[in-house]
Amino acid sequence: MQNSVVILGAAESGVGAALLAQAKGHAVFVSDRGPIQAHYKEKLTRAGIDFEENQHTLEKILAAGEAIKSPGIPEKALVVKALREKNIPIISEIEFASRHTKAKFIAITGTNGKTTTTLLTHHLLQAAGFNVGLAGNIGHSLAELVVEDKYEYYVLELSSFQLDDIQNFHPWIALLLNISPDHLDRYDYSLQKYADAKLRIAENLDSDDYLIYNADDENTARFLPTALMPCFALPFSLHHRPDFHLAAYYEDEFLLRLHLPIEDRHPDRVSVAGSPLIGQHNRQNMAAAVLAARVVGASPAQIEQALATFQNADHRLQLVAEINGVQFINDSKATNVEAAWYALDGIKKRIIWIAGGTDKGNDYAPLVALARQKAGALVCLGADNAKLRAAFEGAVPRLEETQSMADAVRRAAALAAPGDVVLLSPACASFDLFKNYEDRGRQFAAAVQELRASEPA
Repeated sequence: MQNSVVILGAAESGVGAALLAQAKGHAVFVSDRGPIQAHYKEKLTRAGIDFEENQHTLEKILAAGEAIKSPGIPEKALVVKALREKNIPIISEIEFASRHTKAKFIAITGTNGKTTTTLLTHHLLQAAGFNVGLAGNIGHSLAELVVEDKYEYYVLELSSFQLDDIQNFHPWIALLLNISPDHLDRYDYSLQKYADAKLRIAENLDSDDYLIYNADDENTARFLPTALMPCFALPFSLHHRPDFHLAAYYEDEFLLRLHLPIEDRHPDRVSVAGSPLIGQHNRQNMAAAVLAARVVGASPAQIEQALATFQNADHRLQLVAEINGVQFINDSKATNVEAAWYALDGIKKRIIWIAGGTDKGNDYAPLVALARQKAGALVCLGADNAKLRAAFEGAVPRLEETQSMADAVRRAAALAAPGDVVLLSPACASFDLFKNYEDRGRQFAAAVQELRASEPA
């Protein structure tokens, strides 16, 4: 029967989809191949929704009229193949939720910067008085918010996995930040297929919609067929570029010039000088978010005011403390060379750099010139620091190593002078000494607070 829905996966998106499906009168069955976390189980039980864990009962699953698949489940999973063979439609939670609201979507994707840009866009709109919700890959289920559906706008962070199973999902404003190789194991190791997944964010745009994209990103330029799109294309850049009709670019380091093709609006200028965000990548993220906020209707004055009060997600170039004139910055989310490059490039002071961890086949060459120019010392924090040492031995005046975060922070603080920055920007994954990058960042912050407590008052 068509109104019976099966939901695969019982984490944030799956449980949200189950609650919305039930609220809309569907018969719902939730199936998770692994164990379901206690608080999600409690939500399903309280709602009286039928579920199973640690198994997929195909007989029950294949009786459904439609399946809603959690983004973490790959296409090659046996349960997905079984549904495909029976021609049972498979959609994402985002697709399902979008059917049940008249709200407008501001949808954001890209390999890097999604979370910061999503949080910032939401903050700018909320501060300007818009009735706006926040959902998607950021950790909130859109479907669960749509049960009450009290927002006029939703700002959504969308991963390629969430975009894989949309059909009619239709954002009003789509933001494409960049495309660089990531998660290629899910896309047959094809950058083209991964890019196609990202570009799905724009596939249903029409002439009243907006596509904000990064004119400086090579892969976006390569894969985005802007000429064929019926929407307003709003490219942004860090520079004034004659080869694009730019909607936003920086006149100088802090002044963003906007030119929107709406109601003959005159060019605006927005200063980002009050923002706490550091680095070139964040200047791109700000350009994208400011453009989106202007399209919705926030004024330049409202945007400038809100930029100054923005707090980013933890572990992303986050100022933890200032002790004796030394700033301690937690950039634990920098799990690859590119992210660490942005951190080193963005900080304008001398840096005592803490780096290292699980090497993912890293090539540190792009960081060497920056380290030579900026780093007063490198503290290697990893189970095996040989490759890091070899890369930076001649580039930084001092090199130390440790396998303890508390020791790394103490050593870095001892090497720092007033006016310096102690920067945790590892360029590596965290799994050698930590549970994940959040655990690494929390341990850094705790070690800094311990250091502060031990300082004479």
